Amino acid sequence: MCAVVVQARKSGESPVELPGFLYGFYERKLLRSLKQDQIPRHIGVMVDGNRRWARQFNAPTSQGHQAGADKIHEFLGWCQELGVKVVTLYMLSTDNMNRSGEELDLLMGIIANTMDRLDEDADVSVHAMGAPELLPDYLAERLNKLTARTPVHEKIHVNVAVGYGGRREIVDAVRELLHDAVAKGRNMSDVADELSVDDISRFLYTRGQPDPDLVIRTSGEQRLSGFLMWQSAYSEFYFCEALWPAFRKVDFLRALRDYAGRQRRYGT
Repeated sequence: MCAVVVQARKSGESPVELPGFLYGFYERKLLRSLKQDQIPRHIGVMVDGNRRWARQFNAPTSQGHQAGADKIHEFLGWCQELGVKVVTLYMLSTDNMNRSGEELDLLMGIIANTMDRLDEDADVSVHAMGAPELLPDYLAERLNKLTARTPVHEKIHVNVAVGYGGRREIVDAVRELLHDAVAKGRNMSDVADELSVDDISRFLYTRGQPDPDLVIRTSGEQRLSGFLMWQSAYSEFYFCEALWPAFRKVDFLRALRDYAGRQRRYGT
């Protein structure tokens, strides 16, 4: 993990202010350096730093959350341009549910509006990940509606992790596996003896999807905080200093360039 962090910092994580024409030139240079077969199929993103971004401008927390929501749509546009097929967004963890009621109410409303904006794009499919019973009814209903929708021409699949916890996901997967075994009349001793990694994977929230190739976390924090704990076993990690609302396309391209330069190893 330390080697990954050093690599990320060497790649120029801290925002660099450039004149407009130089910024555009640098962005195009980064784009040209990327080959299509080097683009991750599945990217997980921990959208971290909304509150700190707001504090920098002495703005209310809700403004930071709204800026973060706007950045999500911008980010998904970049992913579509580059051919990323699956994106998993860590928007609200089960631990975040301990925040003040006022902040949570505002945040839930912003997330609901974000879902409405995703619903406007007929080429985006959405899958909800998390515990719907922890969410207000109106938000759970929006997520269910989006999950049930099937786009005619899917350009990108978006997993929305809201009320999500990695440990809870694994517990839910094992619980569902056991219920399934009971329904089929299987002996529990046989289930235990024959249990495999693939058995549990088939009941995860992301069942049927490829594991993330790349996980990006903004805001300078260097931990997973329970995000895709099972699925990220062999993912590459990229930690960016920029706060999520300030995350630029050039920051994203740097992450992809860093990913393209790595030699992926599975199990070592």
